[in-house]
Amino acid sequence: MIKLHFHPTPNPFKIALYLEETETPYEVIPVDTRKGDQHTAAYKHLNPNSKTPTLQDGNITVFDSTAILLYLSEKIGQFLPPNTAKDRSEMLQWLMFIATGIGPYCGQSVHFKHFAPEPKEYAVNRYDFEAWRHWNIIEERLSQHKYMLGDTYGIVDIALWPWARMIPRILNDDAFKSLPNIKRFLDEVSARPAAQRALALQSQHEFKTTLDDDARKALFPSNERLKASGA
Repeated sequence: MIKLHFHPTPNPFKIALYLEETETPYEVIPVDTRKGDQHTAAYKHLNPNSKTPTLQDGNITVFDSTAILLYLSEKIGQFLPPNTAKDRSEMLQWLMFIATGIGPYCGQSVHFKHFAPEPKEYAVNRYDFEAWRHWNIIEERLSQHKYMLGDTYGIVDIALWPWARMIPRILNDDAFKSLPNIKRFLDEVSARPAAQRALALQSQHEFKTTLDDDARKALFPSNERLKASGA
């Protein structure tokens, strides 16, 4: 059976949603990142990047959520566009836009707004600007199409959904007023039974919620270098 190493954050939720949509049997293995599970030798053997998610499928191990989505979609054969050069290139460019744009800029926006020490005005401005810029590109796309690749729900929508859920925390509480098509998309996908089952994983497994010194050390190991340098 497929094993999904999971933490309730956007990238693992992509994989949970895909597995639920395809009704693929899988086992959830919780990785409590605030306890530092991602830094254990056993986990780093599976995922040298010490991030979630990681997927095990028999003797095959895949890390990075976009790589996992592509692996699963090619294995299972669902939620892919028609197999033409045009359709496949369109799928790949939007998947990579989410992977290299939405994810990193939104992650850094959350980090500097909610976790970084002062002074941080420059960093907050940069990443908030870039997060808005990327979401406005998605908003424009969804103003012209029901889903990211047209009229059919698919793999790119699955990749986008968990990040869209985070928009109030990434941008601000009123952000959806400026992003009505993303809100429409989010509400529709969130209402799907598979999305409801994926979200339920968060309450079915126990994860540390406090952000104490040990959690900060596990989540932000770069801070330890600052302490060591005396900065």
